[in-house]
Amino acid sequence: MTRTRRPVVPGWFTDDTVPEVEFRLLGTRCTACASVFFPREDDGCRNPGCPGGGELAEVPLSPRGRVWSYTDGRYRPPAPYVSDPDVPWEPYTLVAVELAAEAMVVLGQAAPGVSTADLAVGTEVEVVPGVLNEDERHVWTTWNWRPVRRGQREERS
Repeated sequence: MTRTRRPVVPGWFTDDTVPEVEFRLLGTRCTACASVFFPREDDGCRNPGCPGGGELAEVPLSPRGRVWSYTDGRYRPPAPYVSDPDVPWEPYTLVAVELAAEAMVVLGQAAPGVSTADLAVGTEVEVVPGVLNEDERHVWTTWNWRPVRRGQREERS
């Protein structure tokens, strides 16, 4: 049986079947005050200083940012999180990434194989497609942060 790829949260990132260089988180921008939101906002501008009257337009967020903070998760989370007690626990790395153009910090897991030893505050990272969980029917997709390799182009399109 073929499993269906499904985003963990629809509308928060592009389809993970696009080429990796095109994968992006999706936010919204208020046309009245230019504030950008992630997670996306679809009901109204959250900026208390907004003059109002604008619309919220979907915008792809910057594909790269800099590590603002990071930590590791070394314990099995309690319910309601998905965690099979019969499977050995695998630590994971969480990364808070500052997107300078959007003036925000976005949290996400590091890509598989990236540990806290690979990161430092200020490290340049890029968003890449990831898998959060798999079951018999679905592959639940998400985003991950990965350090930019030396020699890669300065900016992704």
